[in-house]
Amino acid sequence: MDISKIHSFFLLCASVSIDTRKILTDSFFVALKGTNFDANTFAKQALENGAAYVVIDNRDYYIDERTILVEDTLNCLQELAKYHRNYLKTPIIALTGSNGKTTTKELFQAVLSQKYITKATVGNLNNHIGVPLTLLSFTKETEIGIVEMGANHQQEIAFLCDLAMPDFGYITNFGKAHLEGFGGVEGVIKGKSEMYDFLQKFNKKAFVNFDDDIQFEKTTSIDRIVFSLVNHEADVFIDKVEVNPFVKVVYDGSDIQSNLIGLYNSTNIIAAITVGKYFEVALNDIKRGIESYIPENNRSQIIFKNGNEIILDAYNANPSSIDVALDNFIQLKKANKVIIIGDMFELGDESKKEHQTIVNKLISQVDFTCFLIGKEFYNSKIESNYLNFFLSFEDFSNFLKQNKFENDFILIKGSRGMALERTLDFL
Repeated sequence: MDISKIHSFFLLCASVSIDTRKILTDSFFVALKGTNFDANTFAKQALENGAAYVVIDNRDYYIDERTILVEDTLNCLQELAKYHRNYLKTPIIALTGSNGKTTTKELFQAVLSQKYITKATVGNLNNHIGVPLTLLSFTKETEIGIVEMGANHQQEIAFLCDLAMPDFGYITNFGKAHLEGFGGVEGVIKGKSEMYDFLQKFNKKAFVNFDDDIQFEKTTSIDRIVFSLVNHEADVFIDKVEVNPFVKVVYDGSDIQSNLIGLYNSTNIIAAITVGKYFEVALNDIKRGIESYIPENNRSQIIFKNGNEIILDAYNANPSSIDVALDNFIQLKKANKVIIIGDMFELGDESKKEHQTIVNKLISQVDFTCFLIGKEFYNSKIESNYLNFFLSFEDFSNFLKQNKFENDFILIKGSRGMALERTLDFL
């Protein structure tokens, strides 16, 4: 069955699904396979739960005329998403980067939705499965689509751009993330820059941070809209940034007070202002959008618990994001500060060096209590009056059961695999 015919069936459905536990009435179910599962076996259940059509790639699970048999369901999902994107022709903004992708995507949506019917990647569904699902969530009513793209190896961004065919692109930054898969920092720059390669090839536009020398140099031959904190010649120039601990920026005489902590979030906010201005969103609406956004899902959340003020930034971590988070936290003028950080994953041969660098930074810059959790930090331990090392979260949780935290200002930061949000259960 050709993709246009499959698309005609898809258009009869209310949504797309790959999980029978989340089936909605009249949905389009695609049975994907993984290392430990084969969703072909759930095709019948999907129909019973309300799916209008199911896509399978194993004829043993064919049910009736509501079953679409293809050679490979993942390939079908991706090709269907690409076909749907071309069918709608919705303007699409794609964004990637080492840090801040999801927060920036949420800010873009908060600003643009003040004027347009906007749809964006849900959560961090930003890979070879998530991007197709995002594209298939767009409808004829969608005026602007925002697609987040994640990657941990070369050619992944190129592949995702080929699916989404973005009209606009934005790279938040080049940082020390997924070093193992990319092959070092230069590999990260090369891999993320595949978005710039796409934009240049198809004569599309880029939003660019004028103050990032690498990005500015890489986009000289691309049609770009630039923003800056220091260069008045930029398309968008920010007059002032303040952090205490929430970020406030002054743009065109207007104070925009965000609910985001840390100087590192100022770039994300300025990028959202730039996108809003380009799409002719009124300044008051840009301000309203940014000020209405409240982070969640363990991303730079402020939580008050048992007299403690907690910055919960435990969704993920890499050397670049931990470095800026520590810089921000250390300079804040607060009493009773405590740092809780966990191991950083996917660093390959650089892991030992990067963890030791963080330890050395803390040794030289802090005079308050820090807890470092995980085997990588434990293997980098140094005798210190302020640094405390724990081999595992279980060891740390046992310590927390015996020690009470009261009226402290606490930063919690670590890779997803560390799940340091569990710390809240003991505070």
